[in-house]
Amino acid sequence: MQFGIFTVGDVTTDPTTGRTPTEHQRITAQVAIAKKADEVGLDVVAVGQHHNPPFVASSPTTTMAYIGAQTKNVILSTATTLITTTDPVRLAEDYATLQHLLDGRMDLMLGRGNTAPVYPWFGKRIQDGIALTVENYDLLHRLWHEDVVDWEGQFRTPLRGFTATPRPLDGVAPFVWHGSIRSPEIPELAARYGDGFFHNHIFWPKEHTQRMVAFYRERYAHYGHGTPEQAIVGLGGQVFMRPNSQDAVREFRPYFDNAPVYGGGPSLEEFSTMTPLTVGSPQQVIERTLGFRDYVGDYQRQLFLVDHAGLPLDTVLEQVEILGTEVVPVLRREFAAVRAPGVPDGPTHASMVAASQGAGEPAEGTPARDHYTGTRAEEGNAPVGSAR
Repeated sequence: MQFGIFTVGDVTTDPTTGRTPTEHQRITAQVAIAKKADEVGLDVVAVGQHHNPPFVASSPTTTMAYIGAQTKNVILSTATTLITTTDPVRLAEDYATLQHLLDGRMDLMLGRGNTAPVYPWFGKRIQDGIALTVENYDLLHRLWHEDVVDWEGQFRTPLRGFTATPRPLDGVAPFVWHGSIRSPEIPELAARYGDGFFHNHIFWPKEHTQRMVAFYRERYAHYGHGTPEQAIVGLGGQVFMRPNSQDAVREFRPYFDNAPVYGGGPSLEEFSTMTPLTVGSPQQVIERTLGFRDYVGDYQRQLFLVDHAGLPLDTVLEQVEILGTEVVPVLRREFAAVRAPGVPDGPTHASMVAASQGAGEPAEGTPARDHYTGTRAEEGNAPVGSAR
């Protein structure tokens, strides 16, 4: 199982000091946090993509490449990559290049984005969000899995005899997660292609997460990729820790009360009861996180949001340290002890290459193997593993 952190790159005033970090400080802070995560043995660091204030995460590939050059082991991912307002050809080329630069130490999470003003900045309409997601991902998938693509759709110019370069490293496309908070079309899309589904798992009660994951698992099996239990699931979460739970609540409360996404809503106590937000001791975080399995089953990736709401960098680095030294080692051991037989591990480039090679090499001119299952897509047919 993979454990890590994700960031949305918000620039938020610290309510306890009145100080607002500069964009430069916030960007360099993301790098420092990622380096700390690598140092303490976390598996994944995911960076967001936003094109509107108060965020600085407009170029995730740039940030990931810079972090990758300064880390050794951590997988770099996104949280999320906008499949609706970013051209699929650009995505195919940028992330394949990043895959080569990082020796496969990367994957990406795709999402449609729900900030209405952003769409027209890129010549799109939010009303087309779902249709754009489906069409653009179909093209991105083909660009990575077919050497020469002829394609025509509704939202961009056709392609004739087009080859995206560079080709994916070792002939294996980056693993793709599809991230969503509430749209059932997203887990459906993930299931259709045999990709991973990542539930934000932050602003909604566990019953909602349970329904979304269960739907994805059922559809994953429907499309023939495996049993529902073998579907690839990731969860988000929010934590703030101190050795004493009362100290944690006291320190975090002003950040919660004044953060744009929380302020004016339920109290900290109500929000912590209604959602997976955990503010307390490391042991409380361990117990709460282990409980996620009770309603989603065995899953492959757990990411925590720790750098938001104006928290100062030193505090965030302390949170990452606690995660890496006190929380995640216990979670690894406890989750492994109860993991059902046959449940796959979190995907890595090495595991996908092994799956591809284990199934034998494709014949000349055959599209590349599906990036997780090792099955082949037949040119011009349905997505990998789908019902035909």
